Amino acid sequence: MLKQILSKLPRKSSDSSDTPRTPRSSSQRSSPRSSSTSASGTGFSRSNGGASASGRSNATKKTSSAVFPASLVAGIEPLVPFKDVPSSEKTNLFVSKLSLCCVTFDFTDPSKNSIEKGVKRQTLIELVDFVGAGTLKFNEPAIHALCKMCAVNLFRVFPPNYRANTIGGGGENDDDEPTFDPAWPHLQLVYDLLLKFIHSSCVDAKVAKKYMDHSFILKLLELFDSEDPRERECLKTILHRVYGKFMVHRPFIRKSINNIIYRFVSETERHNGIAELLEIFGSIISGFALPLKEEHKIFLWRVLIPLHKPKSVGAYFQQLSYCITQFVEKEPKLASVVVKGLLKYWPITNSQKEVMFLGELEEILEAVNMVEFQKVMVPLFWRVGCCINSCHFQVAERSLFLWNNDHIVNLIAHNRHVILPIVLPALERNAQSHWNQAVVNLTHNVRKIFMEMDDDLFVSCHAHFKEQEAKETSAANKRKQVWEQLENAASNVQPMAGKTAVLVTPLASSIAC
Repeated sequence: MLKQILSKLPRKSSDSSDTPRTPRSSSQRSSPRSSSTSASGTGFSRSNGGASASGRSNATKKTSSAVFPASLVAGIEPLVPFKDVPSSEKTNLFVSKLSLCCVTFDFTDPSKNSIEKGVKRQTLIELVDFVGAGTLKFNEPAIHALCKMCAVNLFRVFPPNYRANTIGGGGENDDDEPTFDPAWPHLQLVYDLLLKFIHSSCVDAKVAKKYMDHSFILKLLELFDSEDPRERECLKTILHRVYGKFMVHRPFIRKSINNIIYRFVSETERHNGIAELLEIFGSIISGFALPLKEEHKIFLWRVLIPLHKPKSVGAYFQQLSYCITQFVEKEPKLASVVVKGLLKYWPITNSQKEVMFLGELEEILEAVNMVEFQKVMVPLFWRVGCCINSCHFQVAERSLFLWNNDHIVNLIAHNRHVILPIVLPALERNAQSHWNQAVVNLTHNVRKIFMEMDDDLFVSCHAHFKEQEAKETSAANKRKQVWEQLENAASNVQPMAGKTAVLVTPLASSIAC
């Protein structure tokens, strides 16, 4: 592994004459490896023992020249601690250490390149501490070197098996154990370094935006599909810092997140980082200025509302509900749009989703005003009535819990002449025949609330319900009698053989009509 890495890196011509190479000779082939290993070991002994830079060996200097381009090294050995060099050389040492960390390793096998991995880890720790100390103003070459190192270590394509085991980021497999990247102890240090670098006051945003450009941001967003929840959590913090520090990139970040969600909803329904992306957007929405721009409203009804459709909505529902509630609180006129969107994507056969939708509906109705409520109350309570009659007791319970909310009860009371005729049939059917006693008790409580609101209206609607029920019973009995007559007529007819004409009686023709 290390031989392949070293073969791609520049070497001085003088180094090639130190050891003659013979193909397939293990002792001679290992000479670069041994020099690198000796350099690594020397680096650890220096960093631990605190030896000065003047005690460096010639072999270590040769390794440094072999690993790093001369234009970046500037005569600085990368394994030297920052405290052992003067301030004027710290920038060059910073760049050299970053170049050292550009060498990548395979972490699936812990026994491979263990010494080299240790050297790189120690160097990353030193870089994190150095950036966190904030003692040096970073120039453009240093910013470029750090962005390059982060790109080399972080930006990667996930193998297909990372996504093959889950649907929609764990929406249907919430009990599955999360997948942890074996390289995470190493990746975490790179993420910590990037986060401290972005947050540092020693970084000029005008210079950094040249290297943390649109391509860099797109690669960061692609990493949100990682199955390791620790990596997604780090990415969430970093992207939020990038959004705050680089104002020029804000529209692009929002547009790129929109595109990820578009593809998730319309094509794949497979992504592991939708919850984290929505969490970022929740904090972004809270900072929107009023009145809301048309771009933000389009994001609501083209991105957020369709996110209720996928089967895996449970994996990110809490973050989605928060985003939508933020929109309604900022501009209450959007409440009717949101409710219509919920009704459009209302689940019919998924009881768990129905319970979640009812919970979100209650949060929205808490922020809605009377005008917006009246726009949607008829289709809304028709759907609530269907939920009240649900055979799934949790759906029926959650829909009846709406009457425990004082604000919603107040809205219903002002529009009781419209709402009571819609929901009373569902309440009566529950009271008469629902199998769950808790649902029956809640139904009686809701009936009592309506009676206390307007007893005359309740009596009138109840009488109308009884009248309709009697009509339906009469029509059902009539249909039953007709079918019985048809069955009797069919049983009295003798079977006919051959091609015999059949006389259609008036009774049969009237039944067919």
